[in-house]
Amino acid sequence: MEILVGGFAAVTAGIFTNPLEVLKIRMQLQGELKKKGHHAIHYKNIFHASYVIVKNEGVASLQKGLVPALWVQFIMNGFRFGVYHYADANGYLRDEKGNLVFYKNVLVSGMGGVVGHYLSNPFFMVKTHLQSQAAKSIAVGHQHQHKGSFYALRDILKEHGLKGFFRGGVAVFPRAFIASVSQLTSFTYTKRYLNKNEYFHDKKILSTFIASMIGGIAISVLVTPFDLILTRLYNQPVDRLGSGQLYSNYVDCVHKIYKTEGLSAFYKGVGPMYLRLGPHSVLCLMFWDEFKEWFEFMRAHNRTT
Repeated sequence: MEILVGGFAAVTAGIFTNPLEVLKIRMQLQGELKKKGHHAIHYKNIFHASYVIVKNEGVASLQKGLVPALWVQFIMNGFRFGVYHYADANGYLRDEKGNLVFYKNVLVSGMGGVVGHYLSNPFFMVKTHLQSQAAKSIAVGHQHQHKGSFYALRDILKEHGLKGFFRGGVAVFPRAFIASVSQLTSFTYTKRYLNKNEYFHDKKILSTFIASMIGGIAISVLVTPFDLILTRLYNQPVDRLGSGQLYSNYVDCVHKIYKTEGLSAFYKGVGPMYLRLGPHSVLCLMFWDEFKEWFEFMRAHNRTT
């Protein structure tokens, strides 16, 4: 049940923030493996990118990949939030005095994030492919030309089998671990600090809002380089054997990006990354907090009846 609570919270937030994910993907793929000044700049910033995409593809294009994106939210965040909720509710994250134990929080949030992300990998890949698809005049990165989510899943399975859904899966581990740890631990410890010092003690929602804002900043700053690498590995073209044609593995991807585009390339799309993960973290964590309370209330009520 904890997984369902976390999943529904993430899906609710994902509906509002998916357009920012589209902007982020486009900016991360712009200038792929090309030196500065040697490629067309279709997207100057997030506002310009929004205008260009709407002008060339229509308003609905900002919700590209929404269906697989929501499945990613439900599986990935549902699992990691659910595991964390269960562990905390059963005292696995605290010492005998009820104090949070940092290393336990890191391990549980990190491993929950890794497993959840890996399970959602097929939908994450399809989401990336669909969100990168653009009108020819503003296209960046490889264009997979999928007709939709179902066709994308069918085509990948037909051409590369089940292993095709987990291509680049190794890149999931650092991205998922860093993202989950930075968001959940910063949120939990900030909220604990605010509650312990009785800041906003009569304004619970404001306390949750501030803690979720801190969580959004932490995850955006720390995860952007890992997210860019994952996007590049997922979106690259593959040969008939399913091997990447641009990057042979994770290390090769990091090396080529650094060598060709420079160190700053790893923070491409950091603007939309924050504008996406900031509000997403706020919405997701606030929904999660409210849904948890409702869940605990219902569970306690059922025990007494």
